Amino acid sequence: MAKESFADPATAQIMNEHFINIKVDREERPDLDKIYQSALQLLNKGNGGWPLTVVIDPQNLTPFFGGSYFSKDATSTMPGFADLLMRLHQAFTDQAEDLRTQAAKMAQAVKQMYPPLLDPNMPDADLVFLAKDQVTHQFDESEGGFGQGPKFAMTSRMQGLLRHWAIARRHKDNDKIALEVVMTTLTKIARGGIYDHLGGGFFRYTTDRAWRTPYFEKVLCDNAQLLSIFAEALRLGPDPLFQDAISDTIKWLMADMRHAKGGFYASQDALLIQSNETAVGKYYLWRREEVKKHLKEDEYLLVETLYGIDRPANLDNHWSLHRSDSYRSVVERLSMQVDAANEVLASAKEKLFLVRQQRSAPRTDETILTAWNGLLISGLVEAGTVMQRPDWIATAEELADFIFTHCWDGKLLTANWRNSGDRSLGFSDDYANVLMGLLDLLQYRWREQDAAFAVALADAVISGFYDTDNGGFFFSHKDQEDLIFRPKPTLDESVPPGNATLALALNRLGHLLGKNEYLDVATNTLRWARAIMEQFPSSHYGLITALEDANESILQIVLRGPIEEMQGWKQVVGNNYAPWRSCYAIPFDDIKTIPSYLPGLVSSETKNKVSAYIYDGEECSKPITDLELFKKALIS
Repeated sequence: MAKESFADPATAQIMNEHFINIKVDREERPDLDKIYQSALQLLNKGNGGWPLTVVIDPQNLTPFFGGSYFSKDATSTMPGFADLLMRLHQAFTDQAEDLRTQAAKMAQAVKQMYPPLLDPNMPDADLVFLAKDQVTHQFDESEGGFGQGPKFAMTSRMQGLLRHWAIARRHKDNDKIALEVVMTTLTKIARGGIYDHLGGGFFRYTTDRAWRTPYFEKVLCDNAQLLSIFAEALRLGPDPLFQDAISDTIKWLMADMRHAKGGFYASQDALLIQSNETAVGKYYLWRREEVKKHLKEDEYLLVETLYGIDRPANLDNHWSLHRSDSYRSVVERLSMQVDAANEVLASAKEKLFLVRQQRSAPRTDETILTAWNGLLISGLVEAGTVMQRPDWIATAEELADFIFTHCWDGKLLTANWRNSGDRSLGFSDDYANVLMGLLDLLQYRWREQDAAFAVALADAVISGFYDTDNGGFFFSHKDQEDLIFRPKPTLDESVPPGNATLALALNRLGHLLGKNEYLDVATNTLRWARAIMEQFPSSHYGLITALEDANESILQIVLRGPIEEMQGWKQVVGNNYAPWRSCYAIPFDDIKTIPSYLPGLVSSETKNKVSAYIYDGEECSKPITDLELFKKALIS
């Protein structure tokens, strides 16, 4: 609409003469998007979408008309946009009082969209299994993912299913379908066109069922979450496909998406920088002759077979690179040795990547969004831990330092950061995702700044966002400007809702520090959301995951002592996938933030050796100072 209508002089004249025009970036003001999407669904009886176009009364900020895309020219069912604007202006002029009466009813209806506070109608375990059954019923057994297309990764579902499988296995119930959904989907994604096989990184979604034809936009929040789930899957065993996807994605993030100060940009657009080249995805597409031109014969043969160039083109007579078969099966079909094939493929990909770099590049949105960078802290830590890449952990620490320095004023988070200085007050998602990232970071290496920052964020989000009457967190801060209502999101979207992440994070932080306040807030958040979870289980899988986590007995290990010696003890704990287990190695030097159940004053002799404390959520063991006894305690 921006090119078609807003830039049209005649339409612009009408807009400027009769309306106050406000264009909002929904990633920078997601609160406005959530509010007016909810209002639009009431106006249009369930239909929302983007772009979101609403006409609101300036006195009460309530919409009286809305929709998504409006064509510049008239259609069989709708007048052209300019004509529509004139009709709306006339209606507002002639029927202002009627519209304001309607607006008051609208405002009241929107406020009633909060889920009611009800007692559970079923046991927690039954609700968890009901949600799992609904989600797995939507699984595409042939192609992976959920539904028939378009297909999004829906990472929070996969993380919840993998966690559910692990917990079920802990209790001697091998839920194979949950594991199959995750591993099949991840394999299809890593092979598919949704993944950039030359440059790394994952696109937003694919338009088809088989993951071949993507919408060529890379978004930070998707890539951050996919790093986490691929790394979690690697805890089950090595997989070169997953490892390569992680490595190349982080390489792309570091090369193209990182600001010099340490934060990461929001996205790379599907369109190109040069205004005369507007074809969506053109940067990523290939013609067969072009690929053949730049490669040696053996390189082309492998690339052609592996990436489907020997099959019909899949997008406008071009190929978007994707794989249908396993790498090993292709290598065997071509009678190649694996080592030799690896060298040939690496050479071919490097050549094609360099050719692609000569093209007009995709546009980068250089906004740094706090919530999405919080997700990336978790993704980098998980990937760095599993693949033993301390440099990735260091990047996560630098990112945490960036947020602490540039997005935190000691009391409040900002939602974004730009060189220009423009920024807005943070939302509950910002606090939730950064808090979870810090907790993941603390498991790898305990830094006092990270621990103190986590506590400060937890206290700030409870003070500014928590509903003390009913439980749960509002999306916007209590000091933000008054709008027609304060959303309390529960639905899974491109990222889990803040209520789900905060229920998980505050439960973890409460157990870690021995602070009942955090545990109570997490419990009350799940209690408040219970009615909506029972009504629509599969649409609230983030909250379902938090519920399952809260019901699972934990194995929390806290080590204290010299840093180098504690590393050996951490290795004993293991690196397999056990989401109920956590291990924190807390040194004695310059540390103020420690669990309340640990002794505060210790002797010099104690400080010079490792002491291990095992906490099950109710009781903490006496200090264990012998490594063999520690091993036995972990087994028992």
